Amino acid sequence: MPKIRYERPVLKRLESSMPNKFGMRTEYAPMPQIDGVAVADLIKEHGSPLFVISEKTLRSNIRNARKAFEIRYPKVQFAWSYKTNYLNAVCSIFHQEGSWAEVVSGFEYDKALALGVNGRKIIFNGPEKTVEDLTKAIGHDSLIHIDHLEELYTIVNLSEQLNKKPRVAIRVNMDTGVYPMWDRFGFNYENGQAWDAINKIMHSGRMELVGLHTHIGTFMLAPFAYGTAAMKLADLTTSLREKFNHDIKYIDMGGGFASKNTLKGSYLPGVDTNPSVDEFAEAIASALLNANFKKDKLPLLILETGRALVDDAGYLLGTVISNKRSSTGKRTTILDIGVNILFTSFWYDHKITPAQPFTHYAEDTMLYGPLCMNIDVIRENVSLPLLNKGEHIVVHNVGAYNMTQWMQFITLRPRVVLIDEASHVHVIREGEKLESITAMEKIPEYLRKFAL
Repeated sequence: MPKIRYERPVLKRLESSMPNKFGMRTEYAPMPQIDGVAVADLIKEHGSPLFVISEKTLRSNIRNARKAFEIRYPKVQFAWSYKTNYLNAVCSIFHQEGSWAEVVSGFEYDKALALGVNGRKIIFNGPEKTVEDLTKAIGHDSLIHIDHLEELYTIVNLSEQLNKKPRVAIRVNMDTGVYPMWDRFGFNYENGQAWDAINKIMHSGRMELVGLHTHIGTFMLAPFAYGTAAMKLADLTTSLREKFNHDIKYIDMGGGFASKNTLKGSYLPGVDTNPSVDEFAEAIASALLNANFKKDKLPLLILETGRALVDDAGYLLGTVISNKRSSTGKRTTILDIGVNILFTSFWYDHKITPAQPFTHYAEDTMLYGPLCMNIDVIRENVSLPLLNKGEHIVVHNVGAYNMTQWMQFITLRPRVVLIDEASHVHVIREGEKLESITAMEKIPEYLRKFAL
């Protein structure tokens, strides 16, 4: 008969399901499996920590998002945001579901081409496009979203050299009633910069102006702001038709939709308060349909949302290293998950659940990672049951940005696996080894020998 774990007796006030001044209770049910695969088996086979991505959730999210927009607007195209998660397997799932590629660097552009994406279905955003990048994009007839005048002039020169007419759009920033305003990218709507860029493009005769693009912010919690942005882009479009008798083929509303994560400092959990994709779709579609477009001249609506489609498909599995009491007596638990691989712990209070059954005794706990850095904090405060060394936890909603912004720092980055719709597990990125890092290093010959 196994020995029962000792837990000290405590007096605990009974609570109803109603919130108190501290909000709702933060006690969660254990999560012993993901998509039918046991967490303990995943860790035993692939190590800890371990990123896990649910293919079923990815496909469900993009299908639901597409449906939310298509029932409200007749011409919709999604483009997968590579910077959000550019693992080849993740990108390929979105491309199989019909999404184009949206990239913001030459590296991401090359990644999309290598995956087999047709150049005409790659949207090239971002403020740094080298002459080499632009030459390649023009050659593949990609959609180039111009960010500043220097880029515009470079494209004019390249169009002459290459004797091609690039397909371009301009990125427009604007006041949507949400502050601080994102005005470092693109051309401003209110002060006339956007019109100045449009005039230069149209009068040059060197480029084909096919679209207008905006990206008003990140983790946006105000759908009305997208309605305002769509109205302003629609205004530019109709004015462009009046002045130049030229019709824009598409309006690209960018991304920035919030996922269900909880921002640090939020009173209530994000799953209860953050807007749904349907709310963003309603605001954008209504604004465009109410604009002065003729029925046969409705522009294609492009969406580049990333975070809202991938965040909840990602999990990070970890293991308890030890428990301590701080100098104030607060319980602290050390995990093998550090901020080097969970970058978003600086932004969010991630939902964290034990991977095995537990008793109802819970205690406010601070979760640290394994790094020798005082900032290595996964959660500053979370109500958790007592976790012993070797037990496992699941960090939720980690699919966005963690696998593109992670760092090799002190420890090596872990393996990533994908659970397919039949509950089969596939390794989609191997964990790093010492050779992964040292293979790129060079050491001068005179430093090869030393005596200690």
